[in-house]
Amino acid sequence: MRTRRASTTGSRIVTIVVVVWLLIGVAAAGQREYFSGSDATCAKVGTILVTIIAGPLNYIGANPKIDCEAPQPSR
Repeated sequence: MRTRRASTTGSRIVTIVVVVWLLIGVAAAGQREYFSGSDATCAKVGTILVTIIAGPLNYIGANPKIDCEAPQPSR
């Protein structure tokens, strides 16, 4: 029984850390105003996702940006 409790406690701590990490990432993306505007390009969506995942790293100077090019449709 003791091992099971330790495992459950460890899982809760990891879950809490991950949720807090992602919330900080959402806050960072919001502060950079990535959610404003209606143009949802590949680069903008990628930048938002990387900013959310990078989370707290934004506050120590990291500035994730993604530059991607979508193929042009044929005529």
